[in-house]
Amino acid sequence: MERHYILFDSPARDLLYPFTHTRPVAAIRVGILTIREKWERWLNASASFLTLPYLQEKFPLQSITPGDHCVLINGHILPDTQLVQAIRTLKTGAELYKDNILLAKTVAGSDLQKNTTGDRVNYQESVQQLTYPWDIFRLNDSALRQDFALLTAGRISAPISGSNQVSGAENIFLEPGAVVEHSILNGKTGPIYIAKGAEVMEGCLIRGPLALCEGAVLKMGTKIYGATTLGPGSVGGGEIKNVVMLGYSNKGHDGYLGDSVLGEWCNLGGNTTNSNLKNNASTVRIWVEARNEAIPAGTKCGLIMGDYSRSGIGTMFNTGTVIGVSCNIFGGEFPPKFVPSFSWGGVQPGPYREQEALRDARQWMQFKGQQLGDVEERLLKAVYAAVKS
Repeated sequence: MERHYILFDSPARDLLYPFTHTRPVAAIRVGILTIREKWERWLNASASFLTLPYLQEKFPLQSITPGDHCVLINGHILPDTQLVQAIRTLKTGAELYKDNILLAKTVAGSDLQKNTTGDRVNYQESVQQLTYPWDIFRLNDSALRQDFALLTAGRISAPISGSNQVSGAENIFLEPGAVVEHSILNGKTGPIYIAKGAEVMEGCLIRGPLALCEGAVLKMGTKIYGATTLGPGSVGGGEIKNVVMLGYSNKGHDGYLGDSVLGEWCNLGGNTTNSNLKNNASTVRIWVEARNEAIPAGTKCGLIMGDYSRSGIGTMFNTGTVIGVSCNIFGGEFPPKFVPSFSWGGVQPGPYREQEALRDARQWMQFKGQQLGDVEERLLKAVYAAVKS
C-alpha cells in the first residue's frame, strides 16, 4: 500500500487573492521555500496538490489507486516538529483539528474525493498558517529562520569572499556558485542565505534575515532590511524591507518597497515607491477581494501585487494597496488602493483586454528567459473569465 501526501486548499483559499488566483496555497513561498517544499523536506517524501479544477493541470495530483493510503494536509499550514509528528502518527480515518480548522486527515484512496468524516483528534500546540496575503511577509522572519536551519543543517557554506565586510559569519550560508563581492553582510540580526547562481553585486548593504533564491540578483548599492526573500530569478534594487517576491519579479531600481508581497513575473519601474505606514500610525485596512470589504491588517502593510502585474516609472502606491493579476499600472498619481485583475491605467484603470494581457505576459516571460506555455495560458484565461464574469 503506497502512501501519498496531498496538500489541499481549504475553502478559505479565496482570502489569499490575488496570489491564489494563479496557484494553490501550498505553492506560495514564505521564508526560503514554498509551503509544499517545506512539507516535502520535513516528511522526506514528495507531495502533490488538491486544488480547483482550473489549477489542477499546472499543479497536478499524484496518481492514486483505491488501496493507497492518503494523508491530506491543509496547504495553509506551515510544518514544524510537533505537527509533523502528530500527522505521522494519525491513524487511518482520523482527522486532526486545531480550533475547528482541519489540519490533516488520512483516508484510503477510494475515499479521496468523498466528503467523509472520521475520528476527531484535537491538536494542542500552536500552528502558523496563511490566512490573508499580508501573513506572507508577517511570517517571513520566522519561516526564513526555520528554513535556513533546515537547509544548512550539517553543511558548510561555500567560502565568503574577503572583499566583503562580514558580521555573524556563522549565520551566513552561500551555496556553491553564489557570487557576493564588495558588500556588507550582517548575519547577527538574522540568517543570510544565498542560493546557487544568485548574485550580490558590489556595494550592497544587507541586514538579515535575507534569502536570495536560485538565480536572484541584488543590484549595486541595494539596501536590504530583513526579513526579505527574493524568489528564484528575482531582481532587487534600491531600498527593500520585509518583502517577499515569490519568483521571477523585478524591483531593479531606486525607490522603497516595504512590508509587501510581489507575485511571479512582476516588474516595478524605476523609482516606484510604496508607503507601508500611515502618517498617523493608525491601523491599515486592506481590501479583501473575496469578502468585498477592507479589514484591519495591523499598522504596517505596503503593496500586495498579483502575478504578471507591472508598474511604470515613478509609480506611487499608497499604504495597503492591492493590485490583482495581470495589471499594468502607470501615471504620476496614486492608483486606487484596490485594482482588480486585468486592469490597465492609473487613477482610473480601465480593462486590460485578454489578448493584450496574454501577449504582454508572454513577452515578459521571454525577457526572463522562459516561455508562457499552453498550460499557463489556459490558467490565465480561466482567471480572466472568472474575474470578468
